[in-house]
Amino acid sequence: MSDTRIADIKGRRVWDSRGRPTVEVDVTLKSGAFGRAIAPAGASMGSGEAVDLRDGGAKLGGYDVGRAVNAVNSEVAVALGGMDAADQASIDQAMIALDGTANKGRLGGNAIVATSMAVLHAAAAASGIPLWQHLAQGRKVRIPLPEIQIFGGGAHAARRVDIQDFMVMCPGAASFAQALEWTAEVYLAAGSIMKQAGKLQGVADEGGYWPAFRSNEEALDTLVASILKAGFKGGDVAISLDVAASEFGKAGTYTLALDDRKLDTTAMIDMLGRWCEAYPIVSIEDPVAEDDAEGFVAFTRAYGDRCQVIGDDFLVTNAARVRKAAADGAATAVLIKPNQAGTVTETRAALDAGKAAGFGTIVSARSGETEDVTIVYLAVGWDAGQLKVGSFSRSERMAKWNECLRIEEALGRDAVFAGRGALGFRR
Repeated sequence: MSDTRIADIKGRRVWDSRGRPTVEVDVTLKSGAFGRAIAPAGASMGSGEAVDLRDGGAKLGGYDVGRAVNAVNSEVAVALGGMDAADQASIDQAMIALDGTANKGRLGGNAIVATSMAVLHAAAAASGIPLWQHLAQGRKVRIPLPEIQIFGGGAHAARRVDIQDFMVMCPGAASFAQALEWTAEVYLAAGSIMKQAGKLQGVADEGGYWPAFRSNEEALDTLVASILKAGFKGGDVAISLDVAASEFGKAGTYTLALDDRKLDTTAMIDMLGRWCEAYPIVSIEDPVAEDDAEGFVAFTRAYGDRCQVIGDDFLVTNAARVRKAAADGAATAVLIKPNQAGTVTETRAALDAGKAAGFGTIVSARSGETEDVTIVYLAVGWDAGQLKVGSFSRSERMAKWNECLRIEEALGRDAVFAGRGALGFRR
């Protein structure tokens, strides 16, 4: 049996998809097994999530990560040296205790999550099997249903439209490979429509087309037109929205800048409800703001049986919040982001809480991403059922879609695509 004790930890500064600094960590075990991971970074963030440690000041816009890298190479490396990488829970708890803050702000959520994931990779390398298989521990898994951005808005596109993500899902697809092929057709059709209309103006942070629309509804109409132009029906290729309402709503007031109007919670819910009736929408994320728990309950009660209602900023990959939302009837699905929780162990706890509640579970990337594909292994190995990576362009996104494609191929006849059954509806 190989020696899985940690021999060396090395942190360094690398760069994310927005050209901003982030933290990469290498972990080497005494057996020689090696793991590496990179911390992503969000743009729209919940107030309860783990925070990145940045250097501040004028250099690199204040985004440099020298302090976080130093934390990895000093305190974290010393504290974890000699610990067993196979005991992920103890590793993560040691970092939580070392940090000593509620939001991981002293050492940095970026330093901690990169280390936590690198340890996981090293442990899998020591076991001699792929990471997703190491996580599955012999249990049957499904290839997740992808959720893929076509138009990017909100904080990902200078708030040109209020809604953050206009996405497609392919519940009618028979495999992950087919879902990607169908999405590619829709993405190409959307580009063609945008070009024909003189609105093709590049891409947003996650690779979706830049939203040169006069209204939020125009984006929805264009997405429906793209699905139809690609030759699909709404039942096979459907729409998913990330409203990210916390970005434009607070204390029950929602300011839609593009539409030049203000809505209260009831009006906001009614507007989204009309969209659910008019468009083939199967999923809505953060329909109201994170401080509007009653709004979440009301929206879920009204529409949770026709589309999955996802908590992101509202639940921040926190198991206790997921359990409360389930008890209150405030959502039907949870977004799972490792850097939002800060460690692999806490991320898994939130996903398990979601599964226990009968929620849909969606492992998700962030707007500031890298070539790191860890979330793909988590989505497959933990049998999450759904995977949200961003758009169908830009290599930091395509690296993840392509890795999941390879896993499906490697499973061969044993591959089971989660498909429509992975969606979390109120039952």
